Amino acid sequence: MKIEVRIPALSDSVASGTLLPWRKQVGETVARDETLIDLETDKVILEIPAPASGTLIEVRQPEGAVVKADEVVAVIETGEGAAAAASAEKPAPTAPVMPAAVSAPAQEKKPSVPLPATPVAPVVAQGETRREPMSRLRSRVAERLVAAQHTAAMLTTFNEVNMQPLNELRQRFKAEFEVRHGVKLGYMSFFVRAVCAAMQQFPVVNAAIDGNDIVWHGDIDIGIAISSPRGLVVPILRHAQALSPVEIEAAIADFARRARDAKLTLEDLSGGTFSITNGGVFGSLLSTPILNPPQSAILGMHTIQERPVAEHGQVVIRPMMYVALTYDHRLIDGRDAVQFLVALKTILEAPEILLEET
Repeated sequence: MKIEVRIPALSDSVASGTLLPWRKQVGETVARDETLIDLETDKVILEIPAPASGTLIEVRQPEGAVVKADEVVAVIETGEGAAAAASAEKPAPTAPVMPAAVSAPAQEKKPSVPLPATPVAPVVAQGETRREPMSRLRSRVAERLVAAQHTAAMLTTFNEVNMQPLNELRQRFKAEFEVRHGVKLGYMSFFVRAVCAAMQQFPVVNAAIDGNDIVWHGDIDIGIAISSPRGLVVPILRHAQALSPVEIEAAIADFARRARDAKLTLEDLSGGTFSITNGGVFGSLLSTPILNPPQSAILGMHTIQERPVAEHGQVVIRPMMYVALTYDHRLIDGRDAVQFLVALKTILEAPEILLEET
């Protein structure tokens, strides 16, 4: 019985995808749910699994082809026909041709099972220029960043946070937190909850422009920027205002793991009303993050650096972090943006409430 392999349904915002190299070749046996090929879309890379066990007898679309949802890309033969199809694909064995005076030692016989190909980075000689096409994901990211520059009136405001109270709180509870919940207590849960608390005072930061309308979102769905081997991805932490620190840390750890393994889905990346990006993990001291349309604001976190600051008339050394809020000035007034960031700073510098369960 012949079974067609079809491209799965894509999201409304993704019309097509590009096929990456086939993991299986015609004539090879496949198991149900085994990955046959990867599909690179504008947002994520999806695995296309085998719908049934059998033999791959036909590949209808090659690597690099642009395909749409429900399009047939391969055919699998199942049942009794699978064995016949597999044998038909295998060439008849032939005797090896050896030089007249040379015999091959038995111990040097090569295995007949092909080894998986290992990707090798292209070697570029000194002074040589190399050209390669942008991946679909990188191309889409570039397109969206340029569009953001052209469609929004972006402005960035800055502040700095004294991280000593938060650091002391983390040190006091992180061991117990990890033992009890099986997940590490990082900085991101504090920042997510502080963002949600500040938005209660300044909900316009969570709003968006749609044509001539302002869309006021009932939920705070926060995109968390994560660097993956294939580029930047921004999975969405949904209903963030209702999540506990444990739920936030577990969700972000899961996002990072699935981003690394290319397991994020289109649903994971769709939507979002606000974003957080942390350049501090790479050592960034200060930056101006760019909006992720149609969102109206994005928070940039940065590296923590000990600096001299004035406290009660004295110069002391404190672990400080610069924070940046880029916002769409068409919707958000400077006063609201600045006060939102000040509220965020105030909450983070008295962080005990952020560890409370919701």
